[in-house]
Amino acid sequence: MEHLVTSGQFTLDGGTWDVDNNVWLVGDDDEVLVIDAAHDADAILTAIAGRRLVAIVSTHAHNDHINAAAAVADGTGAPILLHEDDRVLWDAVYPDRAPDGSLADGDEITVAGTVLRVMHTPGHAPGAVCLYAPELETVFTGDTLFQGGPGATGRSYSDFPTIIDSIRDRLLALPPKTVVRTGHGDTTVIGTEAPHLEEWIQRGH
Repeated sequence: MEHLVTSGQFTLDGGTWDVDNNVWLVGDDDEVLVIDAAHDADAILTAIAGRRLVAIVSTHAHNDHINAAAAVADGTGAPILLHEDDRVLWDAVYPDRAPDGSLADGDEITVAGTVLRVMHTPGHAPGAVCLYAPELETVFTGDTLFQGGPGATGRSYSDFPTIIDSIRDRLLALPPKTVVRTGHGDTTVIGTEAPHLEEWIQRGH
């Protein structure tokens, strides 16, 4: 696994915020997968370093997670994959370009012999997904689960009860030692976050 932090802006509902995004690469010396091509296509292409890019997987289609995806795809020939339920957000960023393929719950993506399982985890966005890699004891959660709680649900196309259900039913069911690699900020561990579910629910209300 490799990790980049890229910086740019998140724009939705008429507001704009400066953000730092985590870009994750999974692979080996020959091939690699990019999770969330954010902000800086050149930095991502440099990290790919000429390896075969299997796919660009978008955990959701907020602009800060996909705004470098087209340029990375054009530079490598790799497909951009997104859950169909996030097309409304995708189309706001790329009105004249569709994703190259869709993600569905239970899909498996293999890169360098490592299997990543797609988990549909709506709430932060309708088509939000997480990628669980059992062999790596890791889950890539995008903006569904952070260190300290759920992703934001105060903007369009998001819903707090839905994200709580996704976290409770899908993510907290993973082994407690599973490392959570997030879309922003620091990593955490499922077992560290699980005891705080009821606290999040009360805070969210």
